[in-house]
Amino acid sequence: MVNSSMVKWRLVTSGIPQGLALGLVLFNIFVGDMDSKIECTLIKFANDTKLCRAADMLEGKDAIQRDLDRLEKWTCANLMEFNQAECKVLHLGHGNPRHKYRLGREWLENSPEEKDLGVLVDKKLNTSQQYALAVQKANHILGCIKSSMVSRSREVILPLYSALVRPHLEYCIQLWGPQHKKDIDLLDRVQRRATKMNRGLEHLSYKDRLRELKLFSLEKRRLQADLIAAFQYLKGAYRRDGEGLFIKERSSRTRGNGFKLKEGRFKLDTRKKFLTVSVVRHWNQLPREVMDAPSLEAFKARLDGALSNLV
Repeated sequence: MVNSSMVKWRLVTSGIPQGLALGLVLFNIFVGDMDSKIECTLIKFANDTKLCRAADMLEGKDAIQRDLDRLEKWTCANLMEFNQAECKVLHLGHGNPRHKYRLGREWLENSPEEKDLGVLVDKKLNTSQQYALAVQKANHILGCIKSSMVSRSREVILPLYSALVRPHLEYCIQLWGPQHKKDIDLLDRVQRRATKMNRGLEHLSYKDRLRELKLFSLEKRRLQADLIAAFQYLKGAYRRDGEGLFIKERSSRTRGNGFKLKEGRFKLDTRKKFLTVSVVRHWNQLPREVMDAPSLEAFKARLDGALSNLV
């Protein structure tokens, strides 16, 4: 229906052209019952499907295999099939028994690392290779800009960098954000190179170039994004989901922001890198006026002024 006018009914004898919103809607409807009677956790995003469960006991291993059999029956009943070449098993955890699983008649291969929605994660939940991939893509595009653009004015270079290069350095950064200095410097090197491309700023220091271009460092932008995400989970649109992610600090003290979070203690460094852990210290340092923001837009505006005191 367009502008209150409805088209006539037509018989569709072929698929929906790729890229149309209707195709995504119909596909989601079609796979909506895929998780019927599934015992394990089934995660669906478009045509990506993940099945996961703790399998340190035989009971868990058998449950995963039963669910794989159910999924195979579902594909047969709906005249579909999984791409066996892209179906892999990623074993996580110390002392994992590394059970074997099959989908239909084919045994699934074990994989030391897998790309999940564009982020490369290995069996130790380490994302260090993601840094190298992101930097490689960003440097490639930055090189194309440098070789194809004659103008070096900031009115040309800065928008191109912001739109085409920086998103590769920040895609899904809350999951794989760097913690070690060598990884932070690896990402920051791309922005250093980009700021030097602007005419008249070549001989300035990196901090002065950022100030002239009114840019945040990548580290400060990551912190800004983390705090905005925390606000959404604690006081914003995702508040219901955030109830189980953060632990509020019980205190009668009135100084500070009055909405402090409790810092957990963990043995594994991997856990300390999670957003729900790494953002707590910075969140607790926010001034009260930032935390009292009535909306996300107001929080963003007040956060910009407070960031200089946090980094």
